[in-house]
Amino acid sequence: MFRNSNITARLFDRQISAPAPGTSVNCNRRFYENLVPSHTIYDVECPDLSFCKFTHDGRYLITFSRNHQDLIVYRPTWLSYSCEGEVCDLPSKARRFESFFTQLYSVTLASSGTDVICKEFFLYMEGNQFGIFATSTTQIQDTPAIGGAIQGVPSFERIAFHLLRLEDGIVLDEKVFQNDYVNLNHDMGVLYDDLLAIVSIRYQRIQILQIRESGHLVDVRALGAFCYEDDELFLNSSSQCMHQLSENHAENGLHANQPNPDSLFLSGIKQRLLSFIFRGIWNEEVDRSQTVQSMKKKFYFHFQDYVDLIIWKVQFLDRHHLLIKFGSVEGVNSAYELCGLFEQFGDHFYSASRNLLHLKFISSHSNNIHASDQLRIVKNKASSSLQFIRKILASLPFSCQSQSPSPYFDHSLFRYDEKLISATERHRTSVDHPIKFISRRQPSVLKFKIKPGPEAGNVDNRTRKASSFLFHPFLPLALSIQQSMHFPPSMNIHYRQ
Repeated sequence: MFRNSNITARLFDRQISAPAPGTSVNCNRRFYENLVPSHTIYDVECPDLSFCKFTHDGRYLITFSRNHQDLIVYRPTWLSYSCEGEVCDLPSKARRFESFFTQLYSVTLASSGTDVICKEFFLYMEGNQFGIFATSTTQIQDTPAIGGAIQGVPSFERIAFHLLRLEDGIVLDEKVFQNDYVNLNHDMGVLYDDLLAIVSIRYQRIQILQIRESGHLVDVRALGAFCYEDDELFLNSSSQCMHQLSENHAENGLHANQPNPDSLFLSGIKQRLLSFIFRGIWNEEVDRSQTVQSMKKKFYFHFQDYVDLIIWKVQFLDRHHLLIKFGSVEGVNSAYELCGLFEQFGDHFYSASRNLLHLKFISSHSNNIHASDQLRIVKNKASSSLQFIRKILASLPFSCQSQSPSPYFDHSLFRYDEKLISATERHRTSVDHPIKFISRRQPSVLKFKIKPGPEAGNVDNRTRKASSFLFHPFLPLALSIQQSMHFPPSMNIHYRQ
């Protein structure tokens, strides 16, 4: 649509011509090629906090206190300072964190002395502006496997999920798990619309909760030992029948050990997994004379391996389907068929409601030719197909809300080094040189640069440093935070002046 890269010419073109049907949002996003964070304030004077992320609607910046006891929420406000001429030297009072953000409130979530906030866990419900946070006690490694717990899995004495209204900081409800283990790293909760899934790795249970508009967490169902609502009733009835049969044998002089229901059955979800594998092997053999041999090699020989699989991660594919990752205790897995499905239909594996507009424009290898080319390069560089499959499937299921919707990560607009920065919100190894964002349409044009750390570079290169980047979802605003073991964090604010 736009033949000229000048923003004034683009605005004029938009007034006199209409884009093709269904492409208006993509055409409007091209304006971000002109609206980039072109200025940087280095070593910003800011509170000593742990910075989490922007909410996906851009209303809030989520931070935590350094002792991980308090939640502090800010509102992005933007710099309000005028100057004459193209070169503008900001006064010292305008170079502070408070010039860009206004604190709304501070709330203590970890009330007891033993609890701390998990700084990597935060989920956001955009419609109701609800935030979900997690607190936990210290992880215990050597825990006895009692009550159906998995051997070798650590535990927390207490894990609590807090539902909070971000508008005013009111804690509405909480869900507590005792002596359990839930992976809280990298937003490992699973949120889809108003449904929240929490995986108890220690007890192999998927707890599904509904978040009501009233601000309550309501238990919907639990998958694990039972899959259907009447499974427990059926097993209890079977147990009573076995007990009656044992009594009849005793009356007739036949002595038998009392059966233990817990030792008779695998969990309901494991039963369904084994049945699925069994039917798949059975149906793939056309020649029934070979079926028995095939079952011996592919099913019975690996039966104990299947039984030992545990649930590691889940995600919602939609409101009615869960993607569940089974693996060994060591967490190694591979599946050619699943990898092929991911390569063809990658967008279906992202665990978020596609009704949210901003999520429809996050680049992936399924919707962007440039991202697809990058995946192909990674595949070609792999030493073997098995190595590529394991690398791809290690990220599945995807962590919920783990990618930034910022247009500056759109592969159709900008090109950048994904080893240094990407839409996935993770800490990266820090470098002293700027990270370049180059125009995709004009490969020789540098649009802007992001440089973490001091403007003059780091004095001590022997210390390993890590950087994190927080991009506002739609404003030309980004934070880069550099951290190391021996120096306080250094924050830079990148904005459009």
